[in-house]
Amino acid sequence: MGNEDTLNAIFTIGYLFFVFCFVAPPTEFVSAGLTIQNVLSNYLGSEQLHFIEYHMKRTAVTLLVHSILPLGYYVGLGLFSPQLGLFTPWNLGLFWKIYLTVSTLIILTCSLLFFLWTRNKYNSHPIAKQLALLGNGTSSWRAVASSINVEFRRVDKFTTGAPGRRVIVTDSWVILTSTYYVYIAHQNDIHLALSNSEEHDIHYESMTSVQFLKFNVISINPALKPFSIRLNALEYKDLKDKLTTPIVNARNIVIKQSLSDQFLDAFRHQVNLNQVFHMPDTMEADTCIGCMQKESDIKLVKLCDSTEVEQCVQCYCRPMWCLECMGKWFASRQDQQRPEVWMSGSSPCPTCRAKFCVLDVCKLVK
Repeated sequence: MGNEDTLNAIFTIGYLFFVFCFVAPPTEFVSAGLTIQNVLSNYLGSEQLHFIEYHMKRTAVTLLVHSILPLGYYVGLGLFSPQLGLFTPWNLGLFWKIYLTVSTLIILTCSLLFFLWTRNKYNSHPIAKQLALLGNGTSSWRAVASSINVEFRRVDKFTTGAPGRRVIVTDSWVILTSTYYVYIAHQNDIHLALSNSEEHDIHYESMTSVQFLKFNVISINPALKPFSIRLNALEYKDLKDKLTTPIVNARNIVIKQSLSDQFLDAFRHQVNLNQVFHMPDTMEADTCIGCMQKESDIKLVKLCDSTEVEQCVQCYCRPMWCLECMGKWFASRQDQQRPEVWMSGSSPCPTCRAKFCVLDVCKLVK
């Protein structure tokens, strides 16, 4: 291989690397702003305010920009290696003639698609057609889009994944964004099944072992495309809390819990073994001041036989916490580097600071 061939190979490898990073940008590219979303942010508008319109523009312009990449290689190589004579098409060999023709056809085809998708205020866009199906003939696609936009603005939505492939779950919708399309399904009209699990010994972000779960989302409307979502097993609980439809685990896949979830299970198990606290008639259980959602269901009563200084003492607070919030509080007060000793540790009462251990947490019985 001569020097010219070596240089051409280096350019080809470099361009392929650039294309890969541009089409599927890594964290470094995203941080540097080298993405279509960032470069064309003025054209795309605000995703937070106009989610559907933003992604209609994004998918259309992404298709158009990506279609230029094959011809970009041809032009770049022609400038990098003038001796190839790529700018004199009549003198080209068969391979380069075919490559130039195909590259040009790709641009023309995608330009036509861009025109068709964006005309008449995106009425012909694939996402608009999908939204029309979701409207079931009773609502226009714009009405469905407005509903999704409103729910996306809420802060309590579930969101995970890389910018180019995010999973979003709102009160009513399950959404998966991809490079050229956005999959949308209504929670009341889908079957959600856990289909697969992947385990990796080390993850490049956390440098620890990780489990990824794959879910199949199938709509009861056969005209809507089924799709799959993939997320970290540690996010499973947050996803489940946001969903109104049940998740079918027909394959009985074991889902690894986070460290805090594992501790909460052990904490809950021990509390259920502890002595219960019978509430007197004069005492009322308030709403948990930790989550403000559940009713307080535990009382701190010194039951352990600890007699050492600065160890467990009697707490005189009335019931103000639920079991889950108390467990989270207890875990937060332990040595985070030594989770194996959490259950044998102690914690101050979140209200009066009286020391207690797991054995002192009693379930309320009315």
